[in-house]
Amino acid sequence: MTQAYSVAPIGFMRSCFKEKFAIPRQPQLAPAARGVLELIAPFDQGDAVQGLEQVSHVWLLFLFHQALEDTPRLKVRPPRLGGNQSMGVFATRATHRPNGIGQSVVKLDKVEPGRLWLSGIDLLEGTPVLDIKPYVPYADIIADARNSMAAAAPARVPVQWEDAALIQAQEHALRLDEPLTELIEQCLAQDPRPAYQTPTPERVYGAQFWDLDVRWHYPQSGLIRVLEVVPAVS
Repeated sequence: MTQAYSVAPIGFMRSCFKEKFAIPRQPQLAPAARGVLELIAPFDQGDAVQGLEQVSHVWLLFLFHQALEDTPRLKVRPPRLGGNQSMGVFATRATHRPNGIGQSVVKLDKVEPGRLWLSGIDLLEGTPVLDIKPYVPYADIIADARNSMAAAAPARVPVQWEDAALIQAQEHALRLDEPLTELIEQCLAQDPRPAYQTPTPERVYGAQFWDLDVRWHYPQSGLIRVLEVVPAVS
C-alpha cells in the first residue's frame, strides 16, 4: 500500500552559504561554516529547546529545497566517484533523494529561544529544517562501521592567496565578525569544481560566502589561488 504523508518545516536556515556551489559535500568539513536556525511558531518558544544547552551537536533533518524532483531517481552519479560512475541512490548521500530529505550532524554553539547557533554546517541559505535531534555519542558512534566508497575524507587541495585578496578577506572578517579566511580556505580545499572538469589557469571560478563574492583559479593542477574577495552584486 502507498500512503502519502505531509511534513512542515519547524524552521529555516540562515547560512553563510548563499548558493549551492562550494558548499562542502558533508558537514564538519568546514568548521568555520556558521549559521543560525530560526525556528517558527510554535517551536520558537523556549520550551521547545529546553535542555539543548546540555548538547554539543545535533542532527538536522531538512529538505534539499533546490533539488526537489517529481520523478524519483533510482541511480545517481555521486561527486565522490568523480561524477562519472552511477550508484544506487540509497548507497549515496546525493541531493537527489526520493523525498528530498537530507541529514547533517552539526555543532551547536549557542541556544536561544527560537534560534540555534550552529557551525560545521553544509546547509544553504533558506533551507527548510524538518526536525532536530540531539547527537548521542554512545549510540551514534559505531566503532566498527565501514563505508568502502567513502572510507576517509577527500584529500584537501592547497589554497594560496593573492596578497590583496587576503587583505580583503581579513577586512571583511572584521566587519562580519566571522572567521571568513578560515571559511574560504576550508571550503575551497574541498575542491568544489566538478571532478570531470580540467580547469585551465585562465578560468576563474566564483562562489558567494555571506555577502561576498570569492573568486579563485587553478594556477596549476592540484593548487587553488584566491584572487579576490569583494561585495556581492545584488
